[in-house]
Amino acid sequence: MKPDAKIQFWYQLARFAGAVRPRIRIAASWSAITTSPGISVVIPSRAGKELLAAQLPGIVRELDRFPSEIIVVDNGSNDGTADWLRSTWAQVRIVVSAPPLSFARAVNRGIAVARHSHVCLLNNDMIVEPNFFTALVRAFEQVPDLFSATAQIFFPAGVRREETGKAVYSQPGPADFPIRCIDPFPGEDLSYVLYGSGGCTLYDTAKLRALGAVDQAFEPAYVEDLDLGYRAWLRGWPSVYVDGARLEHRHRATSSRYFTEEQLEDILDLNYLKFLARAVVDRRVFRTLWQQALVRLRIRAGLGLTGAKALRRAAGIALAGGPIASAGFPEDLLLAASSGGIAVFPGRAALATPRTLIAGSTPQPGAILVSYTEKLDTPSPELLASCVEVVLVSRADGPQAFRAALRQTARKWRPEVAYLHGPEMVQFVPDCAPARAVLEAC
Repeated sequence: MKPDAKIQFWYQLARFAGAVRPRIRIAASWSAITTSPGISVVIPSRAGKELLAAQLPGIVRELDRFPSEIIVVDNGSNDGTADWLRSTWAQVRIVVSAPPLSFARAVNRGIAVARHSHVCLLNNDMIVEPNFFTALVRAFEQVPDLFSATAQIFFPAGVRREETGKAVYSQPGPADFPIRCIDPFPGEDLSYVLYGSGGCTLYDTAKLRALGAVDQAFEPAYVEDLDLGYRAWLRGWPSVYVDGARLEHRHRATSSRYFTEEQLEDILDLNYLKFLARAVVDRRVFRTLWQQALVRLRIRAGLGLTGAKALRRAAGIALAGGPIASAGFPEDLLLAASSGGIAVFPGRAALATPRTLIAGSTPQPGAILVSYTEKLDTPSPELLASCVEVVLVSRADGPQAFRAALRQTARKWRPEVAYLHGPEMVQFVPDCAPARAVLEAC
């Protein structure tokens, strides 16, 4: 069979398999474990003694104000990491695995022994800046039912910023990977993201364990954090980007030593298909995303790029089954909330009494405002000064994004009074409405 014919055969077979994807039970919750308030930092490290030596002083400094622990999962190291930690960092708990484990299996060993209410997963090539943990913890105080708070990621001078922490679902073109990081706007904080990066995110430990921790089907790395954040959203547990939690990522300081760029691309493609098959509940949403993924792989494979390996295995991944579950948070709204078309900006005004939410374009002093905008950007200083919070929605993202923004903002602030101003708002409720009507409409 000619290469083009093989690609078309694998594509059609995968389309059929996606249409008949069976439903199975995938993951069980971990048993409840008592924790105390504080932070457990879990760092997987494979032959990363030098990286840890650069990283640990900053972590210890920033944890000084919290009840805390540092757990290093020494993951198949051959550089004497464990002995060095024992002799140099007495406060570090060490979990040793002689054979190297996948990222998911390694961090799960740390999560299993974590003692505190929040777990921070950190790659060993992350250097935290001042107030890192303080900013992440503050997010949990401000956003109800928060699952994860993720940091703003920077890269060393002269290195292109491949990650920012603001991870969204967005596919500019059919050959583009649908998950990407976009640059945050100045002043933007606590915007909703699809997931928190597995290399620099603080999680609610109880919620993390309730999800069964990190799905170990993702080998050896990549996409497991997307899967985790998505499954949390399905339970109504959001993830947010935190502007004030900043760090430097020395990108792929570990993975690039063991895999080529082509191998890493193949791993990413395969694991994304696993995510779709194992996490997406709604059949309509699954079929749409599955078809987009297959088209992307077919295009890339036809161009001689990576994609052929994942396309060849796609049918088997779909036939392995998808989740038996119900989505507590509608998946179309989930994707709309994390599409990059919504941006949250803290205002400077004191909260009015009664708590007031305005949906539309006419703010009131001390209110929370959700408004369409032709172009996302930082609001004017005057608007920020008059509002408690400004949530802007790109008009190009349409009613679903606005509905998602309104839903999350109302759940966050629990307004006592809510008004919808302007003719566009009729699609949500027919007229100026009390807070209950706004909540029910969303």
